[in-house]
Amino acid sequence: MTSLLGRVSAGLGWTGPLDLVLRTEADIQAACGIMQVHGRRSGAPALLPVDYCATVGRQLLKTGVSAVHFARLRGLQLSTVSTSVAEAAVLTISQYLAAASAGDTPGEPGAGPPFVSAEGTRFELEALDAKVWIRFWAALNVPPAAIRDSWAPFAGRFATATCALPAELPQAAASRSFAALAAIAALTGMSLVTVQAQPLTGIPAYTITPGVGRQRVTAPTAGTAPLAGVRVLESTRRVHGPFAGHLLRLLGAEVVRIESPGGDPARAEPPCGDGISARFHAFDHGKQRAEIDLNTPAGRMEMLDLARTADVFLHDWTPGQAVRRGLDFRDLARAAPGLIYSSASGWGTERGALGAPATDFAVQAHSGFPAPTLLTVVGLFGGLVNAHGIVEALAQRETTGRGQVVESSLLSAAAHLNAVLRPIEGPPEVPVCTDLNDLVHDPRFAPCLIRDRCVTVASPWHFA
Repeated sequence: MTSLLGRVSAGLGWTGPLDLVLRTEADIQAACGIMQVHGRRSGAPALLPVDYCATVGRQLLKTGVSAVHFARLRGLQLSTVSTSVAEAAVLTISQYLAAASAGDTPGEPGAGPPFVSAEGTRFELEALDAKVWIRFWAALNVPPAAIRDSWAPFAGRFATATCALPAELPQAAASRSFAALAAIAALTGMSLVTVQAQPLTGIPAYTITPGVGRQRVTAPTAGTAPLAGVRVLESTRRVHGPFAGHLLRLLGAEVVRIESPGGDPARAEPPCGDGISARFHAFDHGKQRAEIDLNTPAGRMEMLDLARTADVFLHDWTPGQAVRRGLDFRDLARAAPGLIYSSASGWGTERGALGAPATDFAVQAHSGFPAPTLLTVVGLFGGLVNAHGIVEALAQRETTGRGQVVESSLLSAAAHLNAVLRPIEGPPEVPVCTDLNDLVHDPRFAPCLIRDRCVTVASPWHFA
């Protein structure tokens, strides 16, 4: 697909620079590892029944076009951008490829969320603390050994795309009414989210509102990186926010990652390659690092000083945290007029605080995502739409002279996915990747893979 959008030539192909013959979404999912990761919970490769890879490819292309417009506003002579569905697919399994190249093996398949109550209500659970998990299942009279054996696969499902839980857990859930389970969850601190049958739509993927006048002028540098000369400060964790910052870096921005003193604990999570977590490295390599305690007055002042040198501040803090720290948009705008202030939240503001941690699988459940998966599809797409919003905001600043506020959420990303995803038909007509290590060592994928401590994925955009 090729089009001319505002004198920007934009092309989305199936395979781009990869030496592959793939003609359909099913072919892409088969060859590029999506089926392998999505099927881990069942023990065999399985198709996502929607055109997720093509949807990510289309969103990548839109972001690339916006990046070219921004670059042209600053005098860079760019006119062409292209990407491909295959490159989009490989990008979405970056953390799984990195882990595989560092020696990780998928966990065991088996029963896992969502759970089902006695009357058939399907629901997700979320606990970010093992103590909460233990209290909830102990209240359901699950044997201690089963509770003990369940925490590691449950907590690790974001990284492994597997969640093999002992059978005693779903059996215990199925023995109680949903009302009883909700009451026990409230007493023990467990978050319980009902799986909605009707997909949520109608929420914009991101919003941009004007801020205050510009102070810092972004000076472009030579080359074909459209965000060259842009400086981004990023205070994020897990997938959503880090992936947004990662994409901005792939577009040429300088990204400084703000971490607590001692560094992000995720840096040490196994498997490791050359002393750093492979999964962390997948989305955070190439970023600079600044250790600041943002909960102290001294740390706040240091953050404000850094903001004066930046074009973008990106965070994924919990609701109210920016205000408590004295680092909301107004605080940073006083120190750095013209700053692009971006919030990559969980539930957003459209439906108010839902009370549950806004993790990928909880949001999939609440949004009625039509193809539930342990692949972190919402977090990845949320990072992509947030990055797109930031690029659009940078372009608006170039034309208006004003900073901008960008807001997106996992819920808004899920709603947008629900609105644009299409069912796929027919099985793949190419061999199915059953081991990511085979993909890592396949020379046909070499143009989109980088070997640095572990395997990482190159930029999916090609500019000229």
